[in-house]
Amino acid sequence: MVFFHSILSIFFKEVEITGLDNIPRDGPVIFVGNHANQFVDGIMLMTTCAHHKVSFLVAEKSWNRRVIGDIAFAMGAVPVARAQDKAKRGSGKVKVVKVEHGDPSAPGTSLKVRISGLNGCNFATSLNVGDKVRPEGSSAAFKVLEIGANGEDSLLVEVPSESSFYNDTSTEYNYDIFARVDQSGVYSKVLNKLEKGGCIGIFPEGGSHDRTDLLPLKVGVALIAYTALDKRGLNIPIVPVGLNYFNMGHFRGRSVVEYGEPIYLDPKTLDGYLAGGDEKKAVCNGLLKKIEDGMRSVIVTAPDYNTLKHVHVARRLWKRDAHMGAEEKQDLNRRFSLGLQQLLAKFQGNLPKDLSDFLSRIKLYQAELEDLGIKDYQVKTLDTEDDDDFVEPTQRIQRSLSYPIDEKQAETLMKDVGVPYRILHMMFTITLALIPAVLLNLPIGLLSTLYAERKRKKALANSKVKIRGMDVLLSEKVIFCIVMVPALWISYAIGAILFTNLDYTTITLVFVSMPIFSYVGIMATEAGMVDFKDLKPHIAKLYPSKRKRIRALPRMRLHLVKELREFVKEFGPTLGELYYQKDVDWAKVQRLTTKLQSPPNSPKRGAEKKKEK
Repeated sequence: MVFFHSILSIFFKEVEITGLDNIPRDGPVIFVGNHANQFVDGIMLMTTCAHHKVSFLVAEKSWNRRVIGDIAFAMGAVPVARAQDKAKRGSGKVKVVKVEHGDPSAPGTSLKVRISGLNGCNFATSLNVGDKVRPEGSSAAFKVLEIGANGEDSLLVEVPSESSFYNDTSTEYNYDIFARVDQSGVYSKVLNKLEKGGCIGIFPEGGSHDRTDLLPLKVGVALIAYTALDKRGLNIPIVPVGLNYFNMGHFRGRSVVEYGEPIYLDPKTLDGYLAGGDEKKAVCNGLLKKIEDGMRSVIVTAPDYNTLKHVHVARRLWKRDAHMGAEEKQDLNRRFSLGLQQLLAKFQGNLPKDLSDFLSRIKLYQAELEDLGIKDYQVKTLDTEDDDDFVEPTQRIQRSLSYPIDEKQAETLMKDVGVPYRILHMMFTITLALIPAVLLNLPIGLLSTLYAERKRKKALANSKVKIRGMDVLLSEKVIFCIVMVPALWISYAIGAILFTNLDYTTITLVFVSMPIFSYVGIMATEAGMVDFKDLKPHIAKLYPSKRKRIRALPRMRLHLVKELREFVKEFGPTLGELYYQKDVDWAKVQRLTTKLQSPPNSPKRGAEKKKEK
């Protein structure tokens, strides 16, 4: 465990944990988390979960990899064969014929869709009932319910109503075949661990990704929970875990791990599970919906990256000068994200013009910051365009010392004195870090970046769900460093033995000190980089083309802050609990948001209205 804590302390600047009081102190627990950072997710959950030793379900593909497989074995993980890891290309092509059963307008339901085989598919010999087919371009695979009808080469498949696949009856698709995998052995191992009081970690999305929302959850976690209740009499708490990363994929990023309220099975639903067929499917889907709501309550979701950027900018603009902890940041991010989603749903995507224009101005502000290469927090340290234009700092200091200093002058004076101080501090820390950073860290840093980028491109090319493959970067850097850092240190020790006159005692002392030197180099380099980043706005002001743009930013930000508060005051009361309550039931708010986003006349909305009455 010390080894994994060391990895996090090196690769993350800060890891904050909230909601630990939601974890039952005794007995078995099933942890379910979003899968946003590949192998790092498991390390993060395992090291932040107090008083519990967690074993994970690990994809057999990862289990067979060197380093990852060795670590998984040491952690007591259970390998799981995944159908998508053994996918094969089907012969011929498929084409949608018609929807034979189900209502496409009802969200969250399944349709039975007839597809025909073209150009020699021969489904009778290449597929079995229970296998899945995935049309080219689709991120989802569809379960085969029936093979052949009236002697035709056709399939009856189960398709979610949210999919657009069933609408296209003209396109001929290439397709992949996912053979059904028997997981009974896996379930047996998991149940044995749980019966002994152990804890299991599951990422029910099935694979890591870098999307801004959850993927559809796999049914495995529901089957494990119901089987434990049926076979072992255990109603095991299911605790949602939110793994939230900032600057994902980058070295020395930040993370917030949030544990949500435990979810329990309703024992009354066990009869439906045991009945099998559609009843079993209904109760499993009901549990998955509860788990999904619980997982959404501990992460920040958004329709896309642009919306997520708006949310983060809004939170920074709203933030007061006082330090804001991780829990408060997550709270504000969720309020802005769900609030915006609810407003978009209420106005059916057509926001009032003044609010839409405000979001456009936020987008322009963020684009301006990115183009100038500075951060929002640095804008508050800049002079406004109303200050003395282009007066040299030394002249301002002399002028300030010659006359009585008011509050604004004092603030400006401290800014001017702070610039040379940061330069001196940066030079000192970089000098301190130079030797360990160049000899011990720089080669590994450069090579790990190149290695991880190559792996990212490969993972992106092989994935149907990744957007940029950013979820792969940090994990691959960690794997590379676990192998290559000791190798580099050993090579230095061998070189010292072969090519220097140093005695073995000195070489041994230097070798065992390398971890300390390396860590000091990381800390010192980080401190120097912080100073350099804080100097970037002042350096940018040396360029005439950027000077006026930078000096205009504080006033632009001030106007956005004022507008944001006015809009919150105007629209906030329409959001109910999000606006009025300090402690929000996030699962409840998420269900309300999903309901608002459903089509007004859908059967689901109608059923919910009857239930409310």
